[in-house]
Amino acid sequence: MIKVGITGGIGSGKTHICEMFKELGVPVYNADERAKFLMAHDEVLKTKIIAVFGNESYKDGELNRAFLSQVVFQDKVLLEKLNSIVHPAVAKDADEWHQLHADKPYTIKEAALLFETESYKALDKTILVHADEDERILRVMQRDHLTKDKVLARIKNQMLDIDKMTIADFIINNDGKREIDKMVQKIHSYFSYAIV
Repeated sequence: MIKVGITGGIGSGKTHICEMFKELGVPVYNADERAKFLMAHDEVLKTKIIAVFGNESYKDGELNRAFLSQVVFQDKVLLEKLNSIVHPAVAKDADEWHQLHADKPYTIKEAALLFETESYKALDKTILVHADEDERILRVMQRDHLTKDKVLARIKNQMLDIDKMTIADFIINNDGKREIDKMVQKIHSYFSYAIV
């Protein structure tokens, strides 16, 4: 089984691309969704988060995402601290998930910070979903009802696409002008029959 990572900056459309792979029968692990789940349900993780960010991190036993987002997106050191707590738990969870799908030709791990956290090193190949920054900003403003400044603050915490391009094995340009279904199909065919 080939373990593939897929990433892209906020608003690049990586989740949409992953849905296309799912339609082709490919198992997709969403690291960001699993991180949220683990932060809400893993007692060891909850204890570590409270130790660093205080009791306000959880409200009535539930993860206080609004509080955490406000704190970490304004302080890069705290964001790195949160990532250093959460990412090892997600990596372990992902490894167990990959093993459950060992009968498939390949699996995909979707993660926003695949290169930033160096978690791509545990995978065989990587795909970068790329879109122009202006297009990404517009998409996120519409999708999440955020101001341009708030979107830019989140983009600032991610590696530049030009740097990701030097690491990625495949690049899908999701600019709205190219036929992404053909790009997805081509990559799917490669991984379905490749021996890495």
